[in-house]
Amino acid sequence: MDRISLLGLTLGLLAIIAGQMLEGGHIASLVQPTAFLIVCGGTLGAVMLQSPRRVFLDGMRMGRWVFVPPADRREELIASAVRWSATARREGLLALERQIALESDPFLQRGLQLLVDGVEPARLRELLSVEIDVSEAQMKLGARIWEAAGGYAPTIGILGAVLGLIQVMENLSDPSRLGAGIAVAFVATVYGVGFANLVFLPVAKKLLAHVARISSEREMLADALVAIAGGENPRLVESRMRGYMV
Repeated sequence: MDRISLLGLTLGLLAIIAGQMLEGGHIASLVQPTAFLIVCGGTLGAVMLQSPRRVFLDGMRMGRWVFVPPADRREELIASAVRWSATARREGLLALERQIALESDPFLQRGLQLLVDGVEPARLRELLSVEIDVSEAQMKLGARIWEAAGGYAPTIGILGAVLGLIQVMENLSDPSRLGAGIAVAFVATVYGVGFANLVFLPVAKKLLAHVARISSEREMLADALVAIAGGENPRLVESRMRGYMV
């Protein structure tokens, strides 16, 4: 669990609620199902319209990374690479074949398979770099689903405000119905700006940070596999991988 994400979201919401109460307002006045439906439904529809199905679903699945981020395996990978390097120097690259089935990461499996197949270091680097670049681009597209939502939400909030004002204008002769329309108008704007700046845009930035870490982790692994293919000393392999640790 990423506690700082949970703390940040909670703090942001509490600050808004506390500010509303300090100004003499009531929490109930911020609860407007109509405004919520307009902003969230409209934003979701806009994001779905702009996105291919696979990209949209990838972005939704990646959303859980905000609170349950992908495991940081760098220390584990360093230890494994040092062990593989020692095995390769002692028994040859073919001895690493039994390691392939023990790994669950498809990228790592393919890297080990290329290593066992005797691919030249330069070619190995090229193949792994292409896969890293493609995977990173796909993950960034998923993360930017949330960035797009942050761009649409304020505008949809303004649309909700206009709809509320239309209702007000249509009911000027009935003062008892003016309050609901005005509430929808203002709260829809609050929802649009609030969701964009407290949820959607921060989530996008958090996901992009995780994507950068995953890509760096794979670059580190690719560097290690190339070093093993070149027959480097295990201590040098570890030193090269440590250079990616920040």
